[in-house]
Amino acid sequence: QKLQTVVEELKSRYERVLNENKKIKENKCLEVDKVREKMEAELKELENVCDLLKAGEEKQQKLMFWERICTQICKTFRELQVQVNSCVTSMGSLCLEDENCNIQKKYEDLKRQLGKMEFQNEELACQLRMQDQCLQCHKMKLEEKIAEYNALDRQLESALKEGRKMVAEEQEKMSHKEQAFQTKLLVLETEVREGEEEKNQLLCIFHHNQRQHEIHLKELENSLQKSENKNQSIQNYVQFLKAAYVTMF
Repeated sequence: QKLQTVVEELKSRYERVLNENKKIKENKCLEVDKVREKMEAELKELENVCDLLKAGEEKQQKLMFWERICTQICKTFRELQVQVNSCVTSMGSLCLEDENCNIQKKYEDLKRQLGKMEFQNEELACQLRMQDQCLQCHKMKLEEKIAEYNALDRQLESALKEGRKMVAEEQEKMSHKEQAFQTKLLVLETEVREGEEEKNQLLCIFHHNQRQHEIHLKELENSLQKSENKNQSIQNYVQFLKAAYVTMF
C-alpha cells in the first residue's frame, strides 16, 4: 500500500507538470497569434502606403511627360519665329501680311496650349507637393511602424527564446523526474517480485510443514491406536487372570 501511494503521488506530480507545460505552450501561442494579427494589420497599412507611392510615381511620370511636351512646344515656337524672320527677308509685303496672320494664329494657338499646359503643370505640381507631404507623413509613420515592428519582433524573439528555455528546463526536469520515477518503479517492482518470491517460498515451506504435520499426526494416531489395542489386550488378559484366580481360590 505504501508503494502504491508513492506511485500515485509520482503520477499526480507528472500529470501536474504536464498540465503546467501545456498551459505555458498555450499562453505562448496566444501571444504569438496576437503579435501576428498586429503585424498583419500593419502590413495592410504598409500596402496602402505602397499604393500611394505608386500613384505619386505615376503623377511624377505624367508631369515629366507634360514638361517634355512644353519643351517641344517651345522648340516649335522658336522654329516658327525663325521661319517668320526668314519669310520677312524673302517675301514681299503682301505675302508678309498673310504669313504674319497665319503665324499670329499659330502663335495664339500655341500660346493658349502653352497656358493650358502651364495651368495643368501647376495643378500637377500642387498635387505632387500635397502627395509629397502625404508621403513624407506616411514615411514617418512607416518608420515608426517599422521601429515598433522591430521592437515587437525582438520582444517576440525574446519571449520565444524564454519559452523554449522554460520548455527545455521543464523537459529536463521531467526527464530527471521520469528517470527517478522509472528507477523507483524498478526498485519497487524488484521489491514486490522479491516479496512474491519470499511469499511463494514461505507458502511452499508452509505446505511442506503441513504435509509433514499431517503425516506425523497420522503416525501418532496409528501409534495411539496400537497402544489402545495393546492396552485393551492387557486389560482382557488381566480380567482373564482375575477370573482364573477367583476360580482357583
